[in-house]
Amino acid sequence: MGVDVGQGYVVRGVRKEEWQEVKRLRLDALRDPVAHLAFLETYETAAARPDAFWKERAAQGGGVRQFVAEGPDGEWVGSVSVLMEEAGGEDWAGNPVERRQGHVVGVFVRPGHRGNGLIGKLLDAGVAWAWEQGAERVRLFVHADNPRAQGAYLRAGFKPTGHVVSFSKNEDERELEFALDR
Repeated sequence: MGVDVGQGYVVRGVRKEEWQEVKRLRLDALRDPVAHLAFLETYETAAARPDAFWKERAAQGGGVRQFVAEGPDGEWVGSVSVLMEEAGGEDWAGNPVERRQGHVVGVFVRPGHRGNGLIGKLLDAGVAWAWEQGAERVRLFVHADNPRAQGAYLRAGFKPTGHVVSFSKNEDERELEFALDR
């Protein structure tokens, strides 16, 4: 059961038996023209992953939750995932985590469904879940050269923190941290 967010869209959590849909949407996202700005993974890497990887991803154990938006015809048209990061631990990049927080990743809305507020509804679902898990803040990283995504995150209430990282050896590839405090 999902939440009707208007215009025929429903936002809901992924179910473990939906691993093939999870895989299909991720591969479609990695084919998007701006995927190189939005994702750290390539299409080729993801496509080569075994089914067991996708089944585990859809099962979502260990403080991970993925939300999808279904269009009026039931097609998956968008997704957001949230990873919980524990205070005193390290994040995926090896940096210390100072407080319990949600980390938004894998944000994608199909081109024909952009510009109608759907990304905000997906983010709302992910943030609400993070708060339910006891998060003190929710963060995400967005490429410095992706103003459209930055605008969507600002509209959803996220603010730039001033923290900038580079995920590659090319220092021009900068990712900006945006966060939403409780």
